[in-house]
Amino acid sequence: MERKRSSRKRLMARGLALSGVLAVPVLYAIAATEAPAGFDNQTNGFEAQANMDADRATFDEIEQVADGLGPNYNAQSCRECHQNPVSGAISQITELRAGSTSGHTFTPHIGGSLIFSRAIDPQIQVRALGTDTTATFRTSLNIAGDGFIEALPDSAFTAIQSQQAQYGMKGTTITVPVLEAPGVNRIGRFGWKDQHASLLSFASDAYLNEMGITNPLNPTENTSNGVDVTFLNTQNGVPAIQDPATPQDPFGHDIDAFTRFMRSLKVPPRDTVLAATSDAIAGGQIFNAIGCNICHITSMTTAPAGTSFNGGQFIVPAALGSITFHPYSDFMLHDVGTGDGIVQNGPQSTANLMRTAPLWGIRTRNRLMHDGEEITRNDAILRHTNQAEPVIENYIFLTNQQQNQLITFLNSL
Repeated sequence: MERKRSSRKRLMARGLALSGVLAVPVLYAIAATEAPAGFDNQTNGFEAQANMDADRATFDEIEQVADGLGPNYNAQSCRECHQNPVSGAISQITELRAGSTSGHTFTPHIGGSLIFSRAIDPQIQVRALGTDTTATFRTSLNIAGDGFIEALPDSAFTAIQSQQAQYGMKGTTITVPVLEAPGVNRIGRFGWKDQHASLLSFASDAYLNEMGITNPLNPTENTSNGVDVTFLNTQNGVPAIQDPATPQDPFGHDIDAFTRFMRSLKVPPRDTVLAATSDAIAGGQIFNAIGCNICHITSMTTAPAGTSFNGGQFIVPAALGSITFHPYSDFMLHDVGTGDGIVQNGPQSTANLMRTAPLWGIRTRNRLMHDGEEITRNDAILRHTNQAEPVIENYIFLTNQQQNQLITFLNSL
């Protein structure tokens, strides 16, 4: 009991009362509307339903070698990694990343840290090497609601950082290139390492790295353990750029379709029946009271319609402007003891930092954390350490009933 009291006193000393909720500064005076939610294949209003349906068909399309699949790849379709329960959500798919670490320096596997799980010819199958002493699996991410995340200004993250600093849990941001606007950089928010800030950049990167299909923003084929394997394209009659620019789609027909589809997705809905139960309501209060919401931010609001982002390539439309949504994430990098040692777009200091997992839609996941290693909510919570240690101590000293109520709340998200 004494230890329980001291744990509470530690968090309260950081300025968080047990009944408190982290307040994120209001960035805009305009009245905000709640984001539409649903796993229903219906548009959020970004584009007309018929257009979204057509773009979803492109997202779901199974790529073949004749389309440019490979030579190395992980999946044949976007929906392989993002489809539970509908296209745009998550899946059980994981990818493998590896390299070596010497001192504080990570060096990726030759050709890049992504170890492609599939190849169009067994002779070019990529495998981890004996020198790849740092390795991790990465689970697929939910992309439903990502259009609202893209519509957040960089100031949203710096405002949250200033709030987190008082608790010793300040998130780290990295600034990354916007591929469709050369010379423009923006705070990253997509991917486990915040490696992208734009959904078009994300789509282009995924098309190349997950399916091996080149496009105007990523025109160079990947190698197989550093070896050029583009001769296979010639053998299969595949053009150098497999998703070329067109007058209608200057960044590639497919990646433009992927981007429109992602921007049209509704946010993950809650289980409204479970959310209305007394246990879920109490669990939500406990979630805030013990400090989970310091990083798993409950509410955020997008920039007003007409705001220009991504070097002018993305103008926030009415459907995404001044919208409040509830991701339960700050989309920043933190050291909570689960870092995988992999460096991507950030500096070496980000090796053991991971993006705060958005908890919306967590009820659709049975493999938790970035690597899918945890299978219960309780174990996933207890795996947090370092920056999250004071919060986890508070969780440990909850009663069994309170812990179960918190987990019931999570299961409603």
